[in-house]
Formats: sequence, structure tokens, C-alpha cells
Amino acid sequence: MKKTVRIAVVGVGYWGRNLVRNFASIESLTGVCDLEEKDLAFIKKEYPGLKTTHSFLDILSDNSLDAVAISTPAELHYQMARDSLLADKHVFVEKPLALNVEQGEELLGMAHERKRILMVGHLLQYHPAVIKLKELVNEGELGKIEYIYSNRLNLGKIRREENILWSFAPHDISVILGLTGEMPSDASSFGGNYLHEKIADVTLSHLSFPSGIKAHIFVSWLHPYKEQRLVVVGDRKMASFNDLDPRDKLVVYPHTIEWKDHLPTPNKKEGQIVPVDQVEPLREECRHFVECIIKNRQPRTDGIEGLKVLTVLQACQESLESKGKVIPVAQLSDWRKARESMYYVDKASIVDEGCVIGRGTKIWHFSHIIKGSSIGNDCSIGQNVMIGPDVKIGNKVKIQNNVSVYPGVTLEDGVFCGPSMVFTNVYNPRSYIPRKHEIRPTLVKEGATLGANSTIICGHTIGSFAFVAAGSVVLENIPDFSLVAGNPAVIKGWICRCGVRLSFEGAMATCDACGLTYKKEKNRVRIIS
Repeated sequence: MKKTVRIAVVGVGYWGRNLVRNFASIESLTGVCDLEEKDLAFIKKEYPGLKTTHSFLDILSDNSLDAVAISTPAELHYQMARDSLLADKHVFVEKPLALNVEQGEELLGMAHERKRILMVGHLLQYHPAVIKLKELVNEGELGKIEYIYSNRLNLGKIRREENILWSFAPHDISVILGLTGEMPSDASSFGGNYLHEKIADVTLSHLSFPSGIKAHIFVSWLHPYKEQRLVVVGDRKMASFNDLDPRDKLVVYPHTIEWKDHLPTPNKKEGQIVPVDQVEPLREECRHFVECIIKNRQPRTDGIEGLKVLTVLQACQESLESKGKVIPVAQLSDWRKARESMYYVDKASIVDEGCVIGRGTKIWHFSHIIKGSSIGNDCSIGQNVMIGPDVKIGNKVKIQNNVSVYPGVTLEDGVFCGPSMVFTNVYNPRSYIPRKHEIRPTLVKEGATLGANSTIICGHTIGSFAFVAAGSVVLENIPDFSLVAGNPAVIKGWICRCGVRLSFEGAMATCDACGLTYKKEKNRVRIIS
């Protein structure tokens, strides 16, 4: 990280201690707050020297703090997040964002108005197995998705400030919305109140989506064993995510249904284990929050994503209270308006649900940003540009007309893509042979310029502030600060980060325009002052 972010965790009980551990591990933890002396005593013992307090006001009035992470009972989330935003703190709040949509909308508006990051702790969105599952769905590996179901079952932890729907289901709703890329058209929910007459201990919820996908969510804290499983059924393959399996968390089953004698007959096949990174999702979630603060980018699970989950929860709760009545779910227009108040999208362009677009970015005519893609702040996306799926673009990037940025291409901050320049992502494409699994990544590093009609053959890195001349064809890695031209592109000289060509005398050069001094060692150039 280029900058230290100072964070205080509020609420250090059962789950808050995990936040403390992870924020401490990435050197962002500055203080903690809790009313319980025993919880503060535990923190003092584990993290000697860390600032601790019983007073939330102490946290809010501490001008040295950048952010607050809230891990308190759900009924306190809205007020504490609101107070933190009013104190000009960035806010990470555990699920749910609030206990009704109106409160969520208010928090979203405050975060936008005060230019502060609002992130919701939908942990599974940072789980490597869920990220991989989303990639498989987006790439069409499972075919057309038919239905999704999830089980989140356990014996305890039983709460009294919220029912099982609000306690367990937000994680699964968040993942299901991410996998489908759309909001449900309606929801229904049934439940049973066994331990308390007004608090549901078991619920089964059903979501129907405009595309025809169905989803079922079964949650209970009155179950004899723990289970956390999500199954996605497509018309080509099926996938199972089992979070309790210590190793093989994601398995794809290439089962098919064949019609024989006018009857559907299952054709079962061996499950294929999908390897995923062995990282702690909460660590990745905490890192993401810190990175979003540093780079001023909207989180993957931002306030709008939290508001969507809240809207579905509220529809399920209304259905639960009306004994399973089907409840319409609010449509997307309000969220589109909320998103587009942060950036500009021409009415002739399309931004898929599930994309993250930074503040101040402008997307002009006839462009399409495909689901899963992330675009930073203050970018300019020209006419007839296609980005995605699952492409990451930094801040202050300019992409001129008629450019396609395919999966496997990453553009860092300040990259310039000239008109009609070309990226590739498969080395030997054939229409008859699918080669999505053979994508070769291309990295364009900070400040690089790719001239009009240039072509970047996949699998290479364009160095920081390098300059690829118009019409060039890049067949190999390009060093930092190099000026390349031709087919194939070769080094013709060296260029300052301000865009002025450098003249070396021996190993040294000073830019005539900005005064930066460079040193050349063999075929590498670096700034020395």
C-alpha cells in the first residue's frame, strides 16, 4: 500500500475480533471501541499499545482516524454508520446495511454527498471460490442458468435483535444477485417461530428473476449440523460451492439430461474439482476496503449493492409476515439513478449490472461495459467502446473511439488508448474451437500511451509511461519509458513521463520540459530525481 489508512473497529465481540485481527495484519488498525470491559480487556492483552475506548464519541471526534469498521448488533448499524459519515469517516459496516430500505437510501445519499466510501460486509463476494464461480457463470461454462439454491444452517448463534432471515440470508442474497446480474421480480418467504413467538428461527425464501432464473434460500439456526452450501444449475453443467469443505470447496458436475423414449434421463458424470486460491476471504475484504479508500474507488460491495440486498430482504420479510404472499421487488431504476449521479453514461450506452464505475467517469455513445468490469475514477470512455467482462481499469484512463478491452487485459492508472487501437487475448483463435481457457494476460502499466491503430498481441506487458507509436504492432514486453514504433515494434528512443522525448548523454538524461532526471542501465531507464 502506498498510504497508511487508520481504522477503528467498533464492536469487538465474536465477529469484531476477526476484523481486528485482519486490519491489524495489514497495518491499518489504530483503535477499537466496545461497551464491554471484558472484550476490551481481551484486545488490550492481544494488542498491547492499541488505543481502546468505551465511547463511540471518542472515535468520531478523533481527526486522525480515516475510517470506522462497524461490527455491532444490526439494529445499531444505521445510526452508527450515519454518525460516522457525518464525522467524515469512511465506513465499513457488517451486514445488513440497515434494517429498512429508507435508512439504506439515506446512508447511500450521505456517502455520495460527503464523498466517503461506504462498504457493506458481504463476505462471500471476496471468497476465492465464489469469485471463480462467478467467472464460470460469466464465461458461459455452466450454460444458461436455470436455478440456484443455498443452505446456510447451524445450531446457533441465536439472536434476539433480528430473525434468522436478516442474520443469515444477506450473504446468500448478495452472492445470488452477483451471479444472476439482475434483481428479482418478486420474492416469497415462509418461516417458523419456535424459540420466540415473534422471531423466525427457520425461513425458506424463493426469488423469481426476469430472465426466468429461480433461487431458493434455506436458513436456520435450529439445525443439528452446520452446512454452508450453494448450488448453481445450468443447462450444460452444475456447480457446488461447499464452504465447509477444507480443500475442495468448488466442484463442477458436467451432468446432462438426455431425452430417451420421450423421457428425460440423467447422464451423470464425475465431478471436477476447481482449484481456487487458499486465502482468507475476510483478509481480502479488509484489504479491498483499504485499497478503495486509498484509490477513492467504489467497493465491490458498495452502498448500492448493500441497498439491493436490503430491498430483497425487506420483500422477503413482508412476505414472511403475510404467510408467504408473493411480494414484488423494487425495480432497478432508482439504483441506476443513484449510480449515474456519480458518473455520466450516455443514453445510447449500456452498463451491465455488477459493474463498478468510479466517480467522475464519462462513458460516451454506443459503448458497452459488460458485467464484472471495474472502471476507476475520472476516466473517459469514448464512442463505440466495449469493455469486459471482468476487466479492471484504473483511474484517469482515456479510451478513445472504437476500442475493445477484452478479458485478460488490465489497464493501470493514467493509461491512454488511442482511436481504433487493438487488444487481443487469445494467441491462435479459431471460430470452431473455444479457447477462453487459453487467455494470455496483457498488462498496461501506469501512464502508458498506446497510439491510434496500434495492436498489442496478448501475453505482454507495456511498461510504465511507455509510448507505443501509431500503427505499431507489439510482439514482446515493452520497457518503462521506452518509445517504440514499427511492425514489429522496436525501441526508437526514450520518453519522459510528461511525454517529451529524452536525449541521453551517456547514461544520463534530463527532461527539457519538466526537469526530471533519468538514468539508463542497459535496456532499462528509471527516474533518479
